Amino acid sequence: MIHLNALANVAPTDIPDPDELGPLLSFLNQFGFLQPIVDFFHTTLNFKAEQPGLPEIFFATILSFGLMSLIAAVYKATFRGPKLSQDYVHTLIILGTVVTMIVMVVRGGSSQKAQATAFGMFAAFSIIRFRVTLSEARDISFIFLAMAAGLAVGARQYGLAMATTLLISAIIYGFSRANWFAPNRASHNLRIRVTNDINFDFAFKETFTKFLEMYDLISVESIQAGMMTELRYTISLKPEYSPGELVSAIQQINGNNRVYLTSTSPNRTLSDD
Repeated sequence: MIHLNALANVAPTDIPDPDELGPLLSFLNQFGFLQPIVDFFHTTLNFKAEQPGLPEIFFATILSFGLMSLIAAVYKATFRGPKLSQDYVHTLIILGTVVTMIVMVVRGGSSQKAQATAFGMFAAFSIIRFRVTLSEARDISFIFLAMAAGLAVGARQYGLAMATTLLISAIIYGFSRANWFAPNRASHNLRIRVTNDINFDFAFKETFTKFLEMYDLISVESIQAGMMTELRYTISLKPEYSPGELVSAIQQINGNNRVYLTSTSPNRTLSDD
């Protein structure tokens, strides 16, 4: 008969070593009902292997595609420009997934993993060349976010990739919906055409005082062979007036000649306060 104390000293063989699990699986392993998930990733996908096998490669590619799709969805949901580029959204998804593949290829299974990953990151960033000018500065930040998530997945830092992508996406979506740091006043560019018999230095002064909080004359240009003058202003509407009311008032003064009003912030409509 085997002594009970000897049985007590035998460690179970089905409990994986926490050092082999990594931070994500170690956290999940603390919850008993998540043990099947831990076993699936640790045993089936064989995350503890020196280099990723075919199941883990498929998992990393799908995970990267899912994270890139989340980033693209957040970009689309928070986009406020005049025209959403489907090509750019597809580029975000493709770019991050390809970066994952590049880093996995460069990283390999050698002992110099950290150094190889660093060279892989350098190579991934250096091959990016955009032949089309980006419409907004925020587009660049989404490119770096997609590349960072792809690099993390390629470096087998799956927990880091998922946690940071989810957190950053939530933050971006939150402050975009809350409209943080929006300008207090909607600024516009105003172009007015007048005939030469109108003294524009005084003709619009009363109207501007009524409708505008601020206006600044930028340029005066002679057009149509010197028969008319085009004025260009930077203005800021008062909250209680709409752009249509301002245009109608100006047209009563300039004889229904052309009045052109555009927003200096494409992500804000002309009816915004």
